[in-house]
Amino acid sequence: MKTGVLLVNLGTPRSPNPGDVKKYLTEFLTDGRVIDLPYLQRELLVRGVIVPKRYKLSAKLYESIWTKEGSPLLFYGKKVEMLLQEKLGEDYSVKLAMRYQMPSIEEGLNVLREVNKLIIFPLFPQYASATTGSIHQKVFKILSKWEVIPEVRFISEYSTHPAFIEAFCERAKEYDLNAYEHILFSYHGLPEKQIQKSDLSGTCLKKGDCCTQNPKCYVAQCLGTTKGITEKLKIPEEKWSLSFQSRLGKAPWIKPYTDQVLERLANDKKKKVLVFSPAFVSDCLETLEEIGCQYKKLFIQKGGVSLDLVQGLNDHPKWIDAIERIIKNECISRAQL
Repeated sequence: MKTGVLLVNLGTPRSPNPGDVKKYLTEFLTDGRVIDLPYLQRELLVRGVIVPKRYKLSAKLYESIWTKEGSPLLFYGKKVEMLLQEKLGEDYSVKLAMRYQMPSIEEGLNVLREVNKLIIFPLFPQYASATTGSIHQKVFKILSKWEVIPEVRFISEYSTHPAFIEAFCERAKEYDLNAYEHILFSYHGLPEKQIQKSDLSGTCLKKGDCCTQNPKCYVAQCLGTTKGITEKLKIPEEKWSLSFQSRLGKAPWIKPYTDQVLERLANDKKKKVLVFSPAFVSDCLETLEEIGCQYKKLFIQKGGVSLDLVQGLNDHPKWIDAIERIIKNECISRAQL
């Protein structure tokens, strides 16, 4: 009997056409784990305000990163699915799914329905309720309707796993780190409210060292990833910083904000900056357009000379090796229980 592996990423519109982008944004933003508001209030806000206001602009942004193969997120996801299947061999069955839109989680699970064991592998290295938590909730909902449920293993995070760190360090070798005056690690942001709700220690955003008290915290895991990469690459502490991007709305999000950090770096006469995005394993809108275009333009306008973006792991051989190692580590740990 085979072990099934369901790789799950966030999702992507079917095309950059406004109608497809509108459909994608509506499904994404009405998820209660993404916008943490009561159902009716969330529906009215998303369908009546946010999506009508944003979908046409978002369609233009998606169009700017679309390739002849389609969405980079889906293209690289399919490549990873194929390469991981080859790597794991015939004892495993690998399927790619998206939390929103296609290919759906339900479709992927149905293909894997007859496996003996099932591993859910979110393509998010750091755990957050809005990403990995939402994937797990959706999987639970679907599996709850099955008459026969296989043994299931949920991988919640691998933010400091040596294989994941090694994969990003391998990407870094494509750049001359000494040529940059500063290196910025930019992660997807979250509302402070969501971070505090996930805290069981009662210390989140109340103490300066709160991350050491709550290692399950998203911010703590982002810091862990950053330290893992910087230590392996021997980047001195004074040469790097950590920030958060992609905030939405007026509520406070976790700080510091990437755009503000870049402005400060430009004001401090830092001319050349290299940006890592270790929350994103694949090139996507948030990396290619937000960092590679918007933030680059901002940095140069404020006095910087160049801003380069470390390419996502995409289908890099080291990333395929890393997924294999993480999955097999989980299988071994389970067998030893």
